[in-house]
Amino acid sequence: MNTSRSRGRTPRTLRVAALAVLLTTGAFTPSASADSARTETPVGTSGGVTETVVRVKAPLPASFGARPEACEWLSYLRYRSSSGPASSADADRVLVAQPGILEGAGAFDSVARNTVTRAAEQGRHIEFWALDRRSNCLEDRTGIASGDQHTAVDYYYRGKQVQGRTFAGFVGNDKLGWMAKLGIEQTVRDEYTLLAAELPDQGVRKDKVLCGGHSLGGVITGYFATADFDGDPATTADAGHNQCAGYFALDTTVSTSLGDLSGSIPDDTNLPDVGLGYGVVQAGLDSGLLPRSLSAPVLLNPETMTLLAIAGVGALQNPGGEADLPSYLPANTNIEATNRFLFSKDTATFLTGSPAVKDFQLTNEAILGSLMDDQSVPLAFLQSSVGFFDGGPIADKNFPVANGSSSQPGLFGTEYKAIPAEPHGPLYTWRNYDRVGDPDDPGYRSSDGTPFTAAGKEVTDIQELVRSMAAQPLDFTEQYFPTKLVTDLELATSPQVKRLVVHPDGLTANPTLTVLAGDGLLAGRVPADLHPVVADGYQHLDVLTAAPVQNNGRPEPVSTALTGFARTPR
Repeated sequence: MNTSRSRGRTPRTLRVAALAVLLTTGAFTPSASADSARTETPVGTSGGVTETVVRVKAPLPASFGARPEACEWLSYLRYRSSSGPASSADADRVLVAQPGILEGAGAFDSVARNTVTRAAEQGRHIEFWALDRRSNCLEDRTGIASGDQHTAVDYYYRGKQVQGRTFAGFVGNDKLGWMAKLGIEQTVRDEYTLLAAELPDQGVRKDKVLCGGHSLGGVITGYFATADFDGDPATTADAGHNQCAGYFALDTTVSTSLGDLSGSIPDDTNLPDVGLGYGVVQAGLDSGLLPRSLSAPVLLNPETMTLLAIAGVGALQNPGGEADLPSYLPANTNIEATNRFLFSKDTATFLTGSPAVKDFQLTNEAILGSLMDDQSVPLAFLQSSVGFFDGGPIADKNFPVANGSSSQPGLFGTEYKAIPAEPHGPLYTWRNYDRVGDPDDPGYRSSDGTPFTAAGKEVTDIQELVRSMAAQPLDFTEQYFPTKLVTDLELATSPQVKRLVVHPDGLTANPTLTVLAGDGLLAGRVPADLHPVVADGYQHLDVLTAAPVQNNGRPEPVSTALTGFARTPR
């Protein structure tokens, strides 16, 4: 029996009310410096953690060409102890986190809160900065911030106004010319610019800042550590490794190689063939012959990634209510193909489209669980462990690969996949992570007798995931991920990229904490020489989204490890 769910948990009604407060971000008046080069807007305070969204003006070089004014700014979510100092420079430590591929600052919400809280309990006041990459400037959160699912759908897909604003549409490749140059060099330069603006004293940065990231963020941190920012390698105060007291890696490694991230980029994305060489790829990006942002035909494109946040709005607005999202969405090829890919039991269902997701009765939480849980969504780098279906019979989901297949690609993870079995049947609900294994748990099993899940495999509270996806001013996803950022890293041996590694010893110049998801991208090939902390049962996203108290009654291990690392003597 799981007895942990009452430990340290806020009652559900209060949690939902607290989440709703975050949607009122736009009602706050931002503070700004005299030259309006910086704004800081309150998001909310709860559980002893104060959250703000910070924007710092950092114009791109003129060589990037025309771009929206919003893209002249860098943004991050700042989490700090409510009882701690107001100035970041006075904090005991500042953790600065780079997102993974197709990931935004909102994804760090739970791990940031958990880490700040854990440190405060130990008498330490630390900050956690969740960075948005510059390309997140293209996203419009107006519909999500309305707090109403139908309003959000109407705004993004039917041209209806929200607060006098009309959605300008999803941005096409012809409008992304400036992103043709948005690669690893500008990405690490942006981090340096932000750190120098927010913490002008280099000695403070070297003494207090811990630099890190999740997934691809570990590789970006590796390039940051080896970079030189003043053009003179002989002067090292500006070197990347001298902006950090240490590094942290969340289900990744701090390196300058993509080798540890196999399975993080689907094979069907529009990533160009880097075998063409750096010059040809760059010319294709500059001309627009190659796509300037990374996407895939289903699920991973701006239109469909917006659906994740919209599903989150429904689970925030009415968690246990029957969802009408599948039938309320407009009918188009992109959305239909995505729904078939995610909700098809087998290949025949995918090809015929019957039964479709709208033929099932699902609560709003069950819809979100279907989109994000490791027993449902097929792509490993999108998986979290938020509980399981409940309320009716469950069947094996054998599409796109079969359960129990020994040749199952790493891209699809290793967990058995499940799907509701009865269209037009019972109302399927969602059993949250901390109710799996309770006496009333049906204990669903696959057709071969294998349990679909167990309490030790479930670690993320679905309502905390909702908060990350639907109640943050900065997005959980990165809808316009720069293609050049990946092609640069895949062309790491080309002279144009090799020159960026000016201080290779920077990778080992500071202590490093590596925290891996036990069932994540590096499962089965843990680099023992890094002495990693392994979070058992965690999937790739769980290192960011896990609840503060786990089903074994113990504190969440990722934030615990980060808190301990932040206490390392300077």
